Amino acid sequence: MKKLVLIAIIFFATCITAFAQDFKTHKVKQGETIEDIAKQYLVTPFDIYALNPDAKKGLKVNTVLIIPTSKVKEEDLTTETKEIIGFRTHKTKRKETLYSISKEYDIEIDEIKKHNTFLYANNLRKGDKLKIPRYKTVVSKVTIDNSIKKYKVLPKEGKWRVAYKFGITVPQLEALNPNMNEVLQPGDELNVPNISNNEEKVIEENYNYYTVLKSEGYMALNRKLGLTQEQLETLNPELKESGLKLGMVLKVPSDVDTTISTNDVANTNLTSHLKNFNTKRIALMMPYRLNRIDIDSIADVKRAIRTDSRLSISLDFHAGMLYALDSAKRLGISTYLKVFDTRDHASEVTKILNSNDFSDYDAVIGPLMPDNFDRVASDLKRDNIPVISPFTTPKNLYDNVYQTVPSSDLLQKAMINFVKLDTLPKHIVIISDAKNKAVSSMIRSELAASKQIFSRKDKDGKDSNYILISDLDGVFKPGRNIVFLETSNEAFASNVISMLNGIHNDEQQIVLMTTNKNNAFEGENISNYHLSNLKFHYPSANKTFSSSTTNGFVNAYKRDHNGVEPNKYAVRGFDLTLDVLMRLASEEDLFDASGSEIETEYVENKFRYSKKLFGGYFNEAVYIVKYDDLTIVEAK
Repeated sequence: MKKLVLIAIIFFATCITAFAQDFKTHKVKQGETIEDIAKQYLVTPFDIYALNPDAKKGLKVNTVLIIPTSKVKEEDLTTETKEIIGFRTHKTKRKETLYSISKEYDIEIDEIKKHNTFLYANNLRKGDKLKIPRYKTVVSKVTIDNSIKKYKVLPKEGKWRVAYKFGITVPQLEALNPNMNEVLQPGDELNVPNISNNEEKVIEENYNYYTVLKSEGYMALNRKLGLTQEQLETLNPELKESGLKLGMVLKVPSDVDTTISTNDVANTNLTSHLKNFNTKRIALMMPYRLNRIDIDSIADVKRAIRTDSRLSISLDFHAGMLYALDSAKRLGISTYLKVFDTRDHASEVTKILNSNDFSDYDAVIGPLMPDNFDRVASDLKRDNIPVISPFTTPKNLYDNVYQTVPSSDLLQKAMINFVKLDTLPKHIVIISDAKNKAVSSMIRSELAASKQIFSRKDKDGKDSNYILISDLDGVFKPGRNIVFLETSNEAFASNVISMLNGIHNDEQQIVLMTTNKNNAFEGENISNYHLSNLKFHYPSANKTFSSSTTNGFVNAYKRDHNGVEPNKYAVRGFDLTLDVLMRLASEEDLFDASGSEIETEYVENKFRYSKKLFGGYFNEAVYIVKYDDLTIVEAK
């Protein structure tokens, strides 16, 4: 089985490499099979399935497939295809079989069943009236390079608008354009299906549009959008043929809210889903660098823990992990854990990989640093072993990689969606320095009628990182004013925060927010009293647990550590490890337990994974937190 998986992975990687070099599209015609299309383009069915996984469920007329370039030859091809022109009726006689009828009319048995679906469940009987398709042979010349064309992006067009216009999904558009920017700009040139102008769909401004997420069916869309399958098919007739697909853009009524909420998935309690109680084999790779410490000297060990931040993080994470193993054991999940010291060195990582067989491990957590993590993930992807990044963003999101910390883009979107979903009256102001001008403009494009203010310039035109009180004259209105502060400069943050705190009052309320809470908001000159007074909101990968909340892990940790509460690294170790073990126990492997419909939450962290079309898994579960009475709590 593992050899088959390995072959599949190598084959898929080969397909992707070829695809990155060139590609084309094909619109499915009536009666075509995947084998017909593969022969037409001199590729294998597996090549097509690799780039169009939905095709495994069956081909629908007018579905657009992405076809990899054939490695056989590049010249144009003359092909013969059969096109249905009508049907004849055949009344079954005594002793006739599907085989004899197929020979009589020179068609395949599968073709007879396709047009007489009762034969899938029932045997052929005397007197049955069968629809027998009549074909004509069409000779056509397929030009390899004419199935895609170049398209220049128009103003206001994003990915979903372009995908909708050309009848493909967003993932298919991304696959056709591997180097496409996340945010499209007018004039960007994209590869799109070469369809005629009258086949392009028109974006109707009096409708709203929704992009289908992974694993979303009609029931999920009914809960989210309030529309039945019949209503969706009426607005989107192609659904009757193709069904729902990941990334498909649907037209919906204008009064339907299509804003994606970061809280639209209910938390899943995996305790009731446990079924796989085989011992879980987990490897932990951390930069303990024990070779630099005299472990016989208590003073030397204490000094290393105080001065070596990576050792401290590793030990705290490891401690939390051990509590997770104990919690899992109480649920009947046993674990074999092997710990490796990477010494934070590439040569040691290579030595670990060469000296150990990880092919039967269920998951590897770590290494900590991106370069070493990439080395491990790249090596273990041949055996399809999940490799989990506990704190950092991986350099490459391979198929077997789990990015457990939400990306900065996702945090940014979550914060903006939080404000969009706020229906209370508000006035929005965006204050930023020059380095964050692009972020400011993006927020303004997402939140209509917002006002922008930028830091002042010096006489040479350089950013001075301050504003004057006069810059805020007439900006704020009575009632609620939301202020986005976008900066990574502590001096500018201090200048703006203290000024806003002085303006804030009961009549003119100011709520401070940011899409990127960085070190600028934690400096010595930043007052937590001011942040609390301004109800400072920001997106975060984790929340802070409440000391007053009863929690088994926290209580056990405090009991074992003289009343000291676990820090965020220990909590991360507990939450992440317990989540991995619970998911492994709920399915055959971690990949099967990582659908985007599953969201789990523990002490400070939650996890909901989505998979990139050609890549691994990333956590899209985000908290919006706020300062409230000098404590940080989850914003509701």
